[in-house]
Amino acid sequence: MHSTATPATPATPATPAATAATPVTAVTATHCPYCALQCGMGLTAGPSGGVEVVERAAFPVNKGALCGKGRTAPALLSSRVRLTEPLVRSHATGKLAPATWEEALDRIAGELSRVRTEHGADACGVFGGGGLTNEKAYALGKFARVVLGTSQIDYNGRFCMSSAAAAGQRAFGLDRGLPFPLEDIPRTGCVILVGSNLAETMPPALRYLTELRENGGTLIVVDPRRTRTAEQADLHLAPRPGTDLALALGLLHLVVAEGRTHEEFIEERTSGWEEARAATMAHWPEYVERITGVPVPQLRETVRMFCEAETSMVLTARGPEQQSKGTDTVGAWINLCLATGRAGRPLSGYGCLTGQGNGQGGREHGQKADQLPGYRKLTDPAARAHVAGVWGVDPDALPGPGRSAYELLDALGGEVKTLLLMGSNPVVSAPRAAHVEERLRSLDFLAVADVVLSETAELADVVLPVTQWAEETGTVTNLEGRVLLRRRAVSAPAGVRSDLEVLHGLAARLGHEKGFPVDPEEVFEELRRASAGGPADYSGISYERLREGDGEGVFWPCPDADSDVPEPAPGVPGPAPGILEPAPNVPEAAPGADVSVGAAVAPHPGTPRLFLEGFATEDGRARFVPVVHRAAAEETDAEYPVLLTTGRVLARYQSGAQTRRVDELNSAAPGPFVELHPRLAARLGIADGEAVAVVSRRGRAVAPARVTSSIRSDTVFMPFHWPGEGRANSLTHPALDPISRMPEFKVCAVRLERAERV
Repeated sequence: MHSTATPATPATPATPAATAATPVTAVTATHCPYCALQCGMGLTAGPSGGVEVVERAAFPVNKGALCGKGRTAPALLSSRVRLTEPLVRSHATGKLAPATWEEALDRIAGELSRVRTEHGADACGVFGGGGLTNEKAYALGKFARVVLGTSQIDYNGRFCMSSAAAAGQRAFGLDRGLPFPLEDIPRTGCVILVGSNLAETMPPALRYLTELRENGGTLIVVDPRRTRTAEQADLHLAPRPGTDLALALGLLHLVVAEGRTHEEFIEERTSGWEEARAATMAHWPEYVERITGVPVPQLRETVRMFCEAETSMVLTARGPEQQSKGTDTVGAWINLCLATGRAGRPLSGYGCLTGQGNGQGGREHGQKADQLPGYRKLTDPAARAHVAGVWGVDPDALPGPGRSAYELLDALGGEVKTLLLMGSNPVVSAPRAAHVEERLRSLDFLAVADVVLSETAELADVVLPVTQWAEETGTVTNLEGRVLLRRRAVSAPAGVRSDLEVLHGLAARLGHEKGFPVDPEEVFEELRRASAGGPADYSGISYERLREGDGEGVFWPCPDADSDVPEPAPGVPGPAPGILEPAPNVPEAAPGADVSVGAAVAPHPGTPRLFLEGFATEDGRARFVPVVHRAAAEETDAEYPVLLTTGRVLARYQSGAQTRRVDELNSAAPGPFVELHPRLAARLGIADGEAVAVVSRRGRAVAPARVTSSIRSDTVFMPFHWPGEGRANSLTHPALDPISRMPEFKVCAVRLERAERV
């Protein structure tokens, strides 16, 4: 289908003082477009007419601090580096060329209609992104299910924290990245941080760990690399990649053997302990040491530090989650918290550090293959009836669950003939990336809406230039479950439209003149109604509330106190009294105030802390899930004797499509590299800086060697932000977790070879 694309807009690096179409004239309070911290920032006119970032010290998450990515984010507003007009691939030349919006939208609508008529609705695929606002994620899910009638929708957030989400649902009946605000972390006694390098992935959050230690608390970091974060730890455990499950089980074994379980908590607030304990006892310390490489004394010291602190937390990130057993791995860490009574208590618990900017909200409102808005299950008849009622369609007309992200990408060119993709770059970010690129090229038709001409957009038949963070208003939900309002600060360049306008235009061309407004506040009002009564209930949140005060946001669940929405269907957890704790410092009614029926009802304050009196399960009890260690999908052997793990670096974000267009970030991180231990380098005769090829059963990547003693000698590390010869995801394994459908990004078998060039 596709020939080699000729970019119509060169990816020229920008400067931080990029010129926007209409610069702000005063400070606009908004949020960073990158990670799930959603750091507060202000935007104002710079001295040369561009846009400048200023400190927003009052916002509680970052208190004014920003990493280099956030500080240089206005560079992407420059017309020199971003798309400013639609591109359509010429039938005659096979190249992308500028076109009008009418031509571009007509082409997309025509192809979607043709494929749906010839092959059925499920031949049309939709792929979203974790950076889309709540409004855009909601509208995209509605478009797929109502306009196209397809079940084939998922998003790149599946690659973020889906394993933690699945484990949280199993154990607690509800998934929210952190069930407590970040401000609680420095006040606990001990934190076990598993598979997270906050110093490079979320630098402003590192202060919470620094404050923890300043307050007398202890930090334990689990990572096969001695990262900048691990260097801050009181204890660093460096397990073999893919063995986090065995590590957690070994710690729980010691908790039981040493009599450190919290029997009262287990009896009163949990179920399933006997089965989970029996499964755990097979993982004795010496056995776990052989599997993980973590010495038994370190295992015992971890248990001592965690259990002897009055309060403790476990925080996980992509390390244990991006595995083919990620759900069970996170479940084992949750079991550790439950067995020690470190869940559902103030300043204790389990939390997941969500990665993508709106990874939390993006899956709550309909982009995920099996979910409807409000975090409702697509298979639940009551959920289907409620959302269909809001949408004005027959519940039976809604399709069922579709393929997960990788499975959808793998089906391209086969059962799925055409794809509408918004805000994602799977050519770089997906596992087994060369295969995914081949599948994208095999499509009958590919349409991409993005800010820049990414590697995936270069393959498209139609590319639509869309607005970005500072050019549009919309809500996002950060890793704490804090719903925030990002405000428009500048006007987009002429020729650029919002994703909501794109969906409106396509829906109208496909026979749906109404139901897809372009005003984000109008979309959010519908989202509120669709989410009402669901696990992620936003019905008590409005733009008016989010604009109030200093813009600290509102934590979900936040039901509408005046709503007449019926109680959640049986088995669907809702914000029942006693299960969720409202925000603190809510004033009581004044003496003599009218609190009778018919009087004005105070708005729900939001729920910063979950589970303090009960869990969101039918019986209010957390569930232990018995799990046992199992090997990674691909172990080392004589042909592929080394383990590869992947991750991020400080100056880059995700696939790098945006950060690779910023001069300052390019200087800080100019390209990919292969990190390996001196012993491994000496054995292979590889010198620091020398080109090295990393080869797996799926592909080959070449990058300079970075020799360091901060990594295990049986492991190599590559960042995944670059395309081309250094594309790390050419190597990674697409084996999927059976529950979350998360690919195994974090471990695969490779061999290293000296290469002639980089």
